[in-house]
Amino acid sequence: MQHVDLLVYDVGSTYTKVTAFKKENKILSFIGRSQAPTTVSNIEIGLVNARKNLAQSMGLSDVAPENVLATSSAAGGLRMIAMGYMPRVTAKAAKEVAMSAGARVLEIISHETPVDFREEVLQEIKPDIILLAGGTDGGDEDSVLENAQIIVKSKCGGVVIIACNAQVQPKVEAFLSSHDVRTIRVPNVMPTIHELKVKPAREAIHREFIRQITQAKGLGRLLEMVSNKSVMPTPGAVLMGTEVLALGTTENEGLGSIMVIDIGGATTDVHSVVPELAELSNEEKGLVISNEKQVSYRTVEGNLGLRVSATGIVETAGAIGVLAKVGLEGEDLGEELITYTKNLEKNPEHISVTEKEKQFDKAMAITAIEIAIKRHAGYLAQNFDPVMGVAPGTAVGRDLRKLQKVVAVGGIFAHSSEEDCQEILIKAFTNRGISLLPENPQFIIDKSYLLYTIGALAQEFPNEALKLALNNIYGGN
Repeated sequence: MQHVDLLVYDVGSTYTKVTAFKKENKILSFIGRSQAPTTVSNIEIGLVNARKNLAQSMGLSDVAPENVLATSSAAGGLRMIAMGYMPRVTAKAAKEVAMSAGARVLEIISHETPVDFREEVLQEIKPDIILLAGGTDGGDEDSVLENAQIIVKSKCGGVVIIACNAQVQPKVEAFLSSHDVRTIRVPNVMPTIHELKVKPAREAIHREFIRQITQAKGLGRLLEMVSNKSVMPTPGAVLMGTEVLALGTTENEGLGSIMVIDIGGATTDVHSVVPELAELSNEEKGLVISNEKQVSYRTVEGNLGLRVSATGIVETAGAIGVLAKVGLEGEDLGEELITYTKNLEKNPEHISVTEKEKQFDKAMAITAIEIAIKRHAGYLAQNFDPVMGVAPGTAVGRDLRKLQKVVAVGGIFAHSSEEDCQEILIKAFTNRGISLLPENPQFIIDKSYLLYTIGALAQEFPNEALKLALNNIYGGN
């Protein structure tokens, strides 16, 4: 058995990964990585197997860590319903709050939603979390109070995060508490029409994420293992790693604006961090509802994954369209691809072996990434919209045209040749169309699958984590 300074686990939907580091003189060094299939029936089995595989790859009988950190997406994210006043504003606030906190937004409820239907939705979904938004500070109160009454009447369970108009929060909290509804009160997620304040709500959801994952088999054991008694949601760790790499720390500069594409077995996530957007005035940002000008932004395509959600890629783009990405065609091959994706969903641990399967995986990766990045980036308007003040040719949404660095993360990038990795990304970015995607980016491959660990490490060792990222991700390309 050999002692190592630090182990970072990631319990994913398909694989449980573990990465080992040495820490010496404020420098973190990557020394090994391994994985094992995630065992849904008991997460601890996958943890043990991953560590055994790590030890074996290092020529050891076992490894004994001084410190352990962890991330997880195996619980699938907490079920969240957002209730607010205006549907588009509530949707935007909910998406931003859930971005890195470990929650999945399943329904948006606004004042336009019939009261009876609101109650039915709460009863049917039985959310883990209800984000109760509505009204800028000093604004609407009636819809928030109405929604609080509906929550009580529905008896749906779950915790209510009160993130609405600050003036009405005490009244809402008192009413819900008097009916034995558990509440967490945070600052208004949209205090003005120009501003989203999502960090306190995110932190509240993260605490709830940690509390509830202990109920999943084996994840309670994971929480006992980690040194800081915290498990980060994996998307949050990747976003934090992206922010550290882009923004740097108080002691060291980062790379500046970057995009990260994280393609996994269940989802394809796209993150972008654009530091210069922090310098915009409220007038330059415009209304919250009509811009994506926050520094950090993340989108998730929950039906686009290379294993658990493989059929979603084919359903979205069509089998023939997917095959065309790698120059294949034919109805018979299309049927083979459909059969292959169905088998992947049943056996997500499957590793492609034949050349045909590898081509299928490559085609699906190109397709999923192309769809995901186009949904993440903004676009050039094609028509007049007098309500929003948009003319043809106007840049709408997130403008990433000047962004120069794209980092690719995921199993297919960790286990493919550099040539194949570059081919996947080049083809995914080729047909830009009207999308405001980077025009001539440098593609950086995270071959060691380190970015999620960078986010986890940054909680405790921000400067060391940044140097590790610069040396092993950016410096290796």
